Amino acid sequence: MRTSAEEQQTQKPMKYLNPKADPTFKKVFGEHPDLVMSLLNALLPLEEGEEITELEYLPAEMVPDNPLRKNSIVDVRCRDNRGRHFIVEMQMVWSQEFRQRVLFNASKAYVRQIEKGNDYSLLQPVYSLNLVNEVFEPELREFYHYYRLVHVEHTEKVIDGLHLVFVELPKFNPHTYSEKRMQVLWLRYLTEIDERTRKVPEELLENPELKKAVDALEESAFSDGQLAAYERFWDTISVEKTLYNSGMRKGIEKGIKKGIEKGIKHFFLNICCKTRSLSILERHSAHVVKHVDTFYCLRDCIGDLRGDLATIRTVNLVAIVFTGIMACRNVNADSTTQITCSE
Repeated sequence: MRTSAEEQQTQKPMKYLNPKADPTFKKVFGEHPDLVMSLLNALLPLEEGEEITELEYLPAEMVPDNPLRKNSIVDVRCRDNRGRHFIVEMQMVWSQEFRQRVLFNASKAYVRQIEKGNDYSLLQPVYSLNLVNEVFEPELREFYHYYRLVHVEHTEKVIDGLHLVFVELPKFNPHTYSEKRMQVLWLRYLTEIDERTRKVPEELLENPELKKAVDALEESAFSDGQLAAYERFWDTISVEKTLYNSGMRKGIEKGIKKGIEKGIKHFFLNICCKTRSLSILERHSAHVVKHVDTFYCLRDCIGDLRGDLATIRTVNLVAIVFTGIMACRNVNADSTTQITCSE
């Protein structure tokens, strides 16, 4: 006869869902005040004695800055017994305007606390915790970014009001980070649990709050409708990433082309010395255009200059412009032609 331990060993491994998805994130942090309170206390820069001890949920407010990106943002809003407001957001797809949107929403939550003409001393701080599933500060080693209003020269002088925290989840590595224990556990929860998880790390299960959060991710705890919504969420994120990356790529290409054209024209209008003869410049332009198709505008520039310029001295600076543009276009800089013109 099998023992209970043997039966547990032969049981099918539990399947978990990813906590970063909309249905799961809201189920864990939007239905369990104790869990979102633990998350906030672990990840926010709260001083000793400022920890959250009690909170209530506020209606979620979605203010998408781009209709194509509205599904990539998941937020939970709450207020503690001191009146402080907290906004927790999960951002699946990063965009450059996200910082401004966070600042806008936090500012709006701040000013809405009192009616016009009321005592400003009643205003309480707003904390915005933003968990980002992409790297947006590649040049920085840190994954944790905290913004607030401080005096530029005397950083101890602070205007308390808005506290913005951004966490780059892909940068987090528990093996190289050993500060706040609960912070590490919550970040491990957000980065290590997904559909591929069959065995949850013991450190997470040993903590009552984390164990409760892990149990809430069990696939069996979701209805068929919720599981369908979960699948649709990831399909939507995939589409949004494709659309965003495609739009960024096209925008960059268009911007580079327009910038090159404007830059070349300004260069010849403002840097080239005046001349009566542009034959040398015209002859070399054909060589450059052959290598870089966006240099077609060079001919137009020369046409514009023909009636204006009187003399050309040495314009080797043109080679610098060509080198930079060729580098952008993956053209070997060694093929740059040095153009020297004389009167």
